[in-house]
Amino acid sequence: MENTNKKIELYEGRPENTEGRLPREIRTYDFLDDLGIEYLRTDHAPADNMEACNVIDDVLGVLICKNLFLCNRQKTNFYLLMMPGDKKFKTKELSSQINSARLSFADAEDMLKYLDIEPGAVSIMGLMNDKDHAVQLLIDEDVLAGEEIGCHPCVCTSSLKLKTVDLIEKFLPKTGHDYMTVHLVGED
Repeated sequence: MENTNKKIELYEGRPENTEGRLPREIRTYDFLDDLGIEYLRTDHAPADNMEACNVIDDVLGVLICKNLFLCNRQKTNFYLLMMPGDKKFKTKELSSQINSARLSFADAEDMLKYLDIEPGAVSIMGLMNDKDHAVQLLIDEDVLAGEEIGCHPCVCTSSLKLKTVDLIEKFLPKTGHDYMTVHLVGED
């Protein structure tokens, strides 16, 4: 009997066939390959619920980060927050640490403008597209404590597993971005 559920597979590096893939995804693989950063990749349907995300996490063997694109009320400061997917986000908790009141989710238009990413695919990889360094990266200390990070390659139909040290020591310097470590409790 044939299995009707398509199994998600794990691959080393970029896809051999790039037909039908968006240019922003291909640019991500080019950027990582140019830096000599090794990564594992899986292709999947858009992950639009936690069940789907959990399946992808299991395939990658790592918890994919929750990535939130935030801004202040005046839209003069933009932030990309990386936090464990199982933590709850509390605006007040973060606002006090970064001295920015009235944080909210940034618009899809700003996400596209600064990171060349659409909703559902927010990722640290988008910082390679932020040439003016308009976005401040915030990373929860628990994410930094992990040996590996899971993220999207600027699209929501693939996910990557990379070494945290490669992101911090190779990827970020090449993008010209630094990061601020934050401590999020995320409890009710």
